[in-house]
Amino acid sequence: MAKHDPNEPPPPYYSVPMYPELPIKCHEDLVYGVGPGRIPPSQPRYPPVVIVPQVTTHPIPPKRRSHCCRNNAQCYGSTGGILLVLGLLALAIWLGVRYGTRTGPIFYHTEDDHPNDYEPSPPIPEFDTCPNTTVQCDGIKDCVLGTDESICVRLGTNSRLEVRTVEDGRFLPMCYRNWDQSYSHQTCAQLGFESSYETKILSGHTAKGLSMTKRDPEGFIQGLTSSSSRCPDDQIVSLQCIECGRQKSTSRIIGGEPSKLGEWPWQVSLYYKGSHVCGGVLISKNFVLSAAHCMHSDDEPQDISDWKVYVGVVSLNSLPAPHEVKRIILNENYDSVSNDQDIALIKLETPMEFSDNNRPACLPTSNQQFKHGTQCFTSGFGTTEADSLEVSTTLMDVSVQVIGTDVCNSPISYRGGVTKNMMCAGHLDGGRDSCQGDSGGPLVCEKDGVWTLAGITSWGAGCGEKNKPGVYTKVTSVLPWIYSKMMQEMS
Repeated sequence: MAKHDPNEPPPPYYSVPMYPELPIKCHEDLVYGVGPGRIPPSQPRYPPVVIVPQVTTHPIPPKRRSHCCRNNAQCYGSTGGILLVLGLLALAIWLGVRYGTRTGPIFYHTEDDHPNDYEPSPPIPEFDTCPNTTVQCDGIKDCVLGTDESICVRLGTNSRLEVRTVEDGRFLPMCYRNWDQSYSHQTCAQLGFESSYETKILSGHTAKGLSMTKRDPEGFIQGLTSSSSRCPDDQIVSLQCIECGRQKSTSRIIGGEPSKLGEWPWQVSLYYKGSHVCGGVLISKNFVLSAAHCMHSDDEPQDISDWKVYVGVVSLNSLPAPHEVKRIILNENYDSVSNDQDIALIKLETPMEFSDNNRPACLPTSNQQFKHGTQCFTSGFGTTEADSLEVSTTLMDVSVQVIGTDVCNSPISYRGGVTKNMMCAGHLDGGRDSCQGDSGGPLVCEKDGVWTLAGITSWGAGCGEKNKPGVYTKVTSVLPWIYSKMMQEMS
């Protein structure tokens, strides 16, 4: 189950999305095909997991004295030069704000107007190209990749549908009146799913909402609405795009024991050139999530056809037919030094058919919390002992507890190395943890029989060491990126 060796530097990464027509890079430690110096497929190894260098907090050093001027003319000349530079800098900033090509809409209300639900407009990603007239969430695709309209829909508490419009600028719930199944399908397609699964009514909403006023099957939902001071009958829409998080088998052996077929039906084994290199998580018929560090490096170029996806596997000695990979997309903000936003999205060549053994995990809602002490499970084919070259050919699972970031960042743990886009899970006393080979696999938490993907296995110090729990990419933090990429790939 996978984490990075604290003595190994993290692999470099590709800062652009990976497409099949372009060579993708993979760290040499991730390549385990047949050939000289390679481990044969019958003896797969697992990639080391990158650990963030431990950070020691030091007091801010005092400012150094500047050199004294030798005469008044020298002082005045320096001062004048500084003032000129500051003036030019101020002008450049003003021009950037006034005429920049990546600005979002201007919202005329302030945070004080709506202290509980005000949200600033997120910046348009730098990898897209947008005209200087771009306005986000107005229902009109301005940017080449459509990123100006890809962050305008989300699912909140109880899967309530929330939409951001240019009219108001906030995420508001959708009123149930005038809503129908075609709108549900259209909204889920906008999030990157094939269709919708279930639409429900949530009652008791007495605040502002949005109502559907137009119909355009090819348009964005945010462009078909108008705001209402209150929803009719105080009813809003709850939307589920896919049936997810259900197990065939519910009996579990806790503590690093073999998993049963159908117990973790979203578990994926990623193979490269015939050998398992990382885990993954099935989230829809078309997409798998994994860790970015599994799939990039500045070493030898690789062909995307060398990657295979196996789902519904509990033994590497008994593999079903693989699924081909169409595209691998790395998060553009992935930082190989801190391992921040360690997430990758894999699009399958063809949609898979769900069964008892192949089912997706549920993505969390936008504001879902996994509090300190919450019991969850992680699974994978990784090593069962730290520094071991022998990996488990059998899928293993282990019960772990969510550990608060403040605890995980303490001086006896990771000393500030856990960012806001990460979460910790394990046991501070050690013993139960993910290890080498589990990278990209799931951390799932259950409520009312439904399993939600809380984290993606990313890094840690050793395996099962005291005060060194596993560190996972926090899925809620990268959820807008996931939906945005899914939408772009499905449009």
